[in-house]
Amino acid sequence: MAEQDKPKKGGIFQVFKDIVYGMSSHEMTRHAVRSRASMEHLFILITMGDLLGVPILPPYYSLRLLPYVTPQISTWKRRMLRERDITDTLG
Repeated sequence: MAEQDKPKKGGIFQVFKDIVYGMSSHEMTRHAVRSRASMEHLFILITMGDLLGVPILPPYYSLRLLPYVTPQISTWKRRMLRERDITDTLG
């Protein structure tokens, strides 16, 4: 059995740490990840908005930033063009 395949042994102290983490900072961590994703999508909208027909920045700046945002364009388009309702914000 390889070293990485063995189950981790944490004991009671690890269980206690996981419980404290879950009670204190799990929700904050999830909120921070959601905020970061929203900011990234907003940044892509501002720079690459002309792909959706929203001309915000001149194309020169968009082309300079294109290599950095290319991996995220397909998921960004899907998210921006998806229909939403009030229940999407509740989860």
